[in-house]
Amino acid sequence: MAELRKIAVAPGIVWVEAPDADLRVLCGCPGDAVKHLMHQGMISEVRRDGVLFETGPNAILLSDVAMQNGVFCNLAEFPVLQMLYRQGTFLPGHPNNSGRRPLLIGRADHVASQLQYIHRGNYGLSSDRELIGAGVSPDLARDLMACKLHFAFGRIRHPRELLDARELGARPVILRGGVALRRLEPNRFEFRHNGGRVEVDLSIAPGEGCPPPYSLGLRKIERDCFSVVHSGGGDGWDPDRPSMASVVIFHGKVYLVDAGPNVLYSLQALGIGRDEIDGLFHTHCHDDHFAGLISLLDREKPLRYFATPLVRASVMKKLAALRARPEDEVQRLFDRNDLACDRWTDVDGLEGKALLSPHPVETSVLLFRAMWQGRYRSYAHFADIVSLQVLRDMVDGAGGSGGLSRAFYDKVVEDYATEADVKKIDIGGGLIHGSAEDFRYDRSRKLVLAHVARPLSPAERGVGCEMPFGAVDVMIPGACRCGDTPAASCPA
Repeated sequence: MAELRKIAVAPGIVWVEAPDADLRVLCGCPGDAVKHLMHQGMISEVRRDGVLFETGPNAILLSDVAMQNGVFCNLAEFPVLQMLYRQGTFLPGHPNNSGRRPLLIGRADHVASQLQYIHRGNYGLSSDRELIGAGVSPDLARDLMACKLHFAFGRIRHPRELLDARELGARPVILRGGVALRRLEPNRFEFRHNGGRVEVDLSIAPGEGCPPPYSLGLRKIERDCFSVVHSGGGDGWDPDRPSMASVVIFHGKVYLVDAGPNVLYSLQALGIGRDEIDGLFHTHCHDDHFAGLISLLDREKPLRYFATPLVRASVMKKLAALRARPEDEVQRLFDRNDLACDRWTDVDGLEGKALLSPHPVETSVLLFRAMWQGRYRSYAHFADIVSLQVLRDMVDGAGGSGGLSRAFYDKVVEDYATEADVKKIDIGGGLIHGSAEDFRYDRSRKLVLAHVARPLSPAERGVGCEMPFGAVDVMIPGACRCGDTPAASCPA
């Protein structure tokens, strides 16, 4: 067997493996790197001691150049999550938890930046003080921290507790099993092991980028008075689809709901240009809803950004860490428009409302409505929710954290029952995602089930349906032809 094995996965992504050293290095991690590894077979499912889990990398080598051609080259959050949780290396009692921490390797400043960005991606605002500073009451801050501690298995951990961070400077570093790594020049590296040698170049040619791991084709969408285009139904682990997202079209204006990796490719497939975007409504800062954010900023006017102050606070802290820039400087990149929880806000004639959603990071359910023919037509976007059973466990104290108030739980139950003409729901399951069963008796006119990387089960199909990329739900039909007249009174 070769001492070192190298595979060029995609521009900016290289796989290096030293089998006898039990070292598997993901070199470069632009958006959706994990999905590329799935397609190439570097990540697959195995079973040991009756437990099903994934294989994959156990080390990440960061690019020396954080951004190339306007795209982030170091987005280590999901590769790290895959190593810790889907491979089981962090889970107590897991057969793949050997006690060895995955490696994060790179320039000292990039390692520090990535650790802080990963921390914000794991926890968002990580203390009562930060939550209260974002405008919530002390009582709500306590409930939110109770949720975070439950999801974090009882304690907020700095990424240095989860990862073995190695700074690669002028001298070589010795990795697992005696594998030596050194930098030849910026973004060119050399691995040596037992007489074997491979070079890795993470530079991306001008005008080139890491392609999406899936093909979407082209769609022609009609821009009705009020409609929702389904621009993603998968999750961060679905190699064949974009992550859960939507495009809301209202009176000729185009609003995005979330911006995951390869968001510009999704928009191109829908025939929507970057400068046509009239605003982004943001649910939370996990990379499968966040990683495309920076690609939307290269435009003529600042991007209108709609989120609750709570969500905005965690998003801006994460983006500041990722860019290694001061937070106030990052804030100035956006035309910020705050949404109040539980209160409708007028946005160019369309009404929007945010509901607080319990999650490891600050998250909002987003509601949209407009009046037509005597009643409101509405769309509800329930991204990254948790199951009611998980919340009940927090109230009852199961899992070791407890502390969640009954009032908080009852409010979430009430919010989940919100009726809409079209309601799109995260049913990803597990500890931090939703369950279709919580919506079996929902009175909405149509339930769209999303945020899964598998076919729906028969039971789930009894609750709702999937919508393919580019499918459209029309709330108010007809292309607006009435200039600046509010769509609620549009005769179309």
